[in-house]
Amino acid sequence: MSAVKQSHSLPTDECGDSQKPHALKSTSAWTWLNFLGDVSQSEVDILLLSTAFKFLLFPAYRSTDFEVHRNWLAITHSLPISQWYHDTTSEWTLDYPPFFAYFEKLMSIPASFIDPKIVDLQNLQYDAWTVIVFQRLTVIISELVLGAALLRFVRDSVDLSRQRILSASLFLHPGFLIIDHIHFQYNGFMFGILLWSILMAREGKKLASGILFAVLLNFKHIYMYLAPAYFVYLLRSYCMSPAGTIIPTRFISLANSVLLVFLASLGPFVLMGQLPQLLSRLFPFTRGLNHAYWAPNVWALVTAADRVLLQLVKHLNIVLAVNESGVASTSRGLVGDTVFAVIPNIKPIHTFIITIIFQMVYLIKLWRAPTYKSFVAALTLCGYASYMFGWHVHEKAVLLVLVPLTLLASENYAYHKTFVIASVAGIFSLFPLIFTPAEIPLIIIYSLIWGGTVLYPLHKQLYEFPSSLPWVLLDSFENAYLYGFAFLQVFVTLFPLMTGRNPDTGFLPLMATSVYCAVGLIWSFIRLSILYITQQY
Repeated sequence: MSAVKQSHSLPTDECGDSQKPHALKSTSAWTWLNFLGDVSQSEVDILLLSTAFKFLLFPAYRSTDFEVHRNWLAITHSLPISQWYHDTTSEWTLDYPPFFAYFEKLMSIPASFIDPKIVDLQNLQYDAWTVIVFQRLTVIISELVLGAALLRFVRDSVDLSRQRILSASLFLHPGFLIIDHIHFQYNGFMFGILLWSILMAREGKKLASGILFAVLLNFKHIYMYLAPAYFVYLLRSYCMSPAGTIIPTRFISLANSVLLVFLASLGPFVLMGQLPQLLSRLFPFTRGLNHAYWAPNVWALVTAADRVLLQLVKHLNIVLAVNESGVASTSRGLVGDTVFAVIPNIKPIHTFIITIIFQMVYLIKLWRAPTYKSFVAALTLCGYASYMFGWHVHEKAVLLVLVPLTLLASENYAYHKTFVIASVAGIFSLFPLIFTPAEIPLIIIYSLIWGGTVLYPLHKQLYEFPSSLPWVLLDSFENAYLYGFAFLQVFVTLFPLMTGRNPDTGFLPLMATSVYCAVGLIWSFIRLSILYITQQY
């Protein structure tokens, strides 16, 4: 994190651009990196050190997602496009939008030269060292899209010091390390596209912002939860005049641009009559309310409450109607198709309506104040609402909250404290994804170092002592909650050792993690909602 400390000594001009020593431009051995712009030595150091560390993770634990993406390489390389969304050779069928399939097709070309077995459709569960190195490298290389966007945020920043911290925090984020470089996915690459889109909005290039977001939607459809904020912002600030009238040329140019992106993605499948099949892969509505490990949201607390009520009914003879199928469902620590035993069951339409109601509150505010900062806050809250109330939310989707929230973290202390609580709870909620003994201490230590080098410096710059006793008490409760994660980690570590991994109680560490993290994430959601609704933009 030398970039953070070094930035204090660099003067800035009126636009916030750094006047860096010319020696860093001309004498660095890494001038080839200047294709990203005016790159300082400290930024090169961060890139090289983080990359070296990621190389060390090549032999680390890999989830089934590793085989998922290897199989997608094989599908897109071995089969004609007409069979991509029909193939069932492996259980890990292609279920991302076409742009990601094209991305896999592109990566399959060098893969076929490096090791033809990588793209052999029948070669299931292939885990030779060649495929491990190749796929790990594709994550690191594609993540440069994220790095380039973060450098651009620094270059165009008014407060260079704080933006350096925020950019470094995202590039080195424990969430990306856990999900992409250990568990295995390509979130850094896709969030890089999102940040480029947000950056274009900040620079006033709103047409480009809309096009990039349309591209992102066709890489991974989970980003559609952010689409309402984009729609309102671009309609209000780009397609309409300050008086509220439509500017036809802008509206048509935006509509045509987005349409062309979707035609490039979906067009071949429309022509082949395969759009229904493609959509059935993208939106499998047969899944349950909760993912296997409860994502720490509102439904995690509801599910936990149902389990507690069931135990009260069993042991205290409380008279409540019990759904017998729910008894079997909630007796498992890992919940798939969730059926409640005591609480009325939640259906997809319920989650959809609740999510829309919350999003509408933020979109009304965005319509009235279509500024860049208002857009980023509304965008974050739209993603946050979908995470809190969505159907079958994956725990990894917390990045949809943490990444855009980082852009607001230096606004003031209230936003910073919201960011800290959400970050600590969100990152800790990802720990259960990695359950192998070698990696657990690594991700804990890495997260602590990240917090000390990112969260603490921002805290020092932004801290404001509470203005009244109620706020002092609230601040104390929040701090106590954050310290509580140390005790939670001790419990999660020691409980299985003390109980001998009893299958009847083995779910408790996961349940405790989900519920405790849900408390912090829900509280941060409430904080951020109040801040956005009450503040002027």
